[in-house]
Amino acid sequence: MPPPETDKAAFRAADILAAIGLLTRLPVRLHDDITARGARAAWAYPLAGAVVAGLAGVLGWAALALGLTPALAAGLALAALIVVTGALHEDGLADCADGFWGGWTRDRRLEIMKDSRIGAYGVLALVLGVGLRWAALTALFAKGWVVAPLIIAAMGSRAAMPALMAALPHARDTGLSHQVGRPDARAATVALALGLLAAVLLGGLATAFWATAAALLSALAVARLARARIGGQTGDVLGATQQCCEIAILLALVP
Repeated sequence: MPPPETDKAAFRAADILAAIGLLTRLPVRLHDDITARGARAAWAYPLAGAVVAGLAGVLGWAALALGLTPALAAGLALAALIVVTGALHEDGLADCADGFWGGWTRDRRLEIMKDSRIGAYGVLALVLGVGLRWAALTALFAKGWVVAPLIIAAMGSRAAMPALMAALPHARDTGLSHQVGRPDARAATVALALGLLAAVLLGGLATAFWATAAALLSALAVARLARARIGGQTGDVLGATQQCCEIAILLALVP
């Protein structure tokens, strides 16, 4: 027998809370550990992105309303994105940059990625990543487009994560990504649909096309690089995917 609608609603709510608890530092109350729902909650990753972007967008809008320049407002919104997520995805980008280009073998690359210390490649990746996002948001804020592009980029970039989780095997037998597991095709499809729907509703068909194309190319590039360098995906790879897709989407949205 299929589960009652009340049970389905409860599972959906639990998935959303699990996604927010996993991908942000917001104080959500969970009945179970954040990985209890595992990859079944991956469809809700874009919704967690919408929450993060909504908070950053409100701060950016308020900064502009108070008379701050677009650059300063964009900087505050970007800071909010980083603080609310605990720099989770930025950390993944830096670790991947260090590991992918700092090691000569698969095992050495994985070892570097697990090291909490940051190297030159990681620093450069963070500087370029933050710089490109700041520049794109400044251009968008200057045109008066504040909340919508943040939500489109946040949801679209997190929609790519379940797809990568489903497409690539785990590169190691430990770590958060392995603990969460791999989502099925349905969860990955729902996540992609949510990201696409947000782009269409907030930006229109043309914007959705370019944003989706940018995210797709970025995710494919990261996936191909991860498979070649370490043979699969880790939590760091997923974080790098989110960052690369967010950067690509924001740049695609700039007028």
